[in-house]
Amino acid sequence: MRVWIRMNFLTIVHTDVGIRRKTNQDSILLETADTDYGQVLLGVICDGMGGLAKGEVASAILIKAFSNWFHREFPRLLYRGVGAKDVKKSWMDLLLEQNQKISDYGAGDNFTLGTTAAALLLAGNIYYVVNVGDSRVYYLGEEGIEQITVDQTFVQREIDGGRMTADEAKMHPKRNMLLQCVGAGSALKPDFYTAEYEPDSVFMMCSDGFCHVIQPGEFYSRLKPGCLTREEKMKEAAIYFTELNKSRGEEDNMSVVLIRAY
Repeated sequence: MRVWIRMNFLTIVHTDVGIRRKTNQDSILLETADTDYGQVLLGVICDGMGGLAKGEVASAILIKAFSNWFHREFPRLLYRGVGAKDVKKSWMDLLLEQNQKISDYGAGDNFTLGTTAAALLLAGNIYYVVNVGDSRVYYLGEEGIEQITVDQTFVQREIDGGRMTADEAKMHPKRNMLLQCVGAGSALKPDFYTAEYEPDSVFMMCSDGFCHVIQPGEFYSRLKPGCLTREEKMKEAAIYFTELNKSRGEEDNMSVVLIRAY
């Protein structure tokens, strides 16, 4: 039987429309709850498709669905003995249902809309992550920074297949092409990840606009656990990287969630 390690969390959320866009199509959810097993946390970042109509509507629809799940479905999973198999099935059902809902919503008015989805659940010392598209979840511990999610993009598929280098991908004309998003296609295959994590560690969730022009080592230098001892420090770091993105010419919406577990 797994021993449940109680965790507490420091958290911040920061979002910015960026230097070119008129609307922010990113939507964010961050909720915590005190339970008999300690604090639990759900974070979700959804990036509405910039090239598709009403991307902000799609991202907001999915955020609402995850919020309802956290308040209604997750308590039943928790007190039944939450496990990876149950969380995965529950999230897959949610995403497939919302994929159809968003698709039907657009079809009713003859337009297409879609959104990425990156969700993180922290319960005890276990993380659960689901991903569709190219929003990301990172883990920062004593040994460095790790990208938990794998982008569901054309260029990432080419990199994984050995047909393209990371440097080539940055300049490729299809570098922003998604292979999957919620609402814009009939077939949906989310990726699911789960593992144990250590106390005194940090999770970073972000839309793609927050991480395109910044290297992982740069993030780690300011976001490693020893640097984020207070929420004020976390907010300062989020603003610093947002402004750094702008100074390097990033034009997309930028959103980040920082979570320090202790």
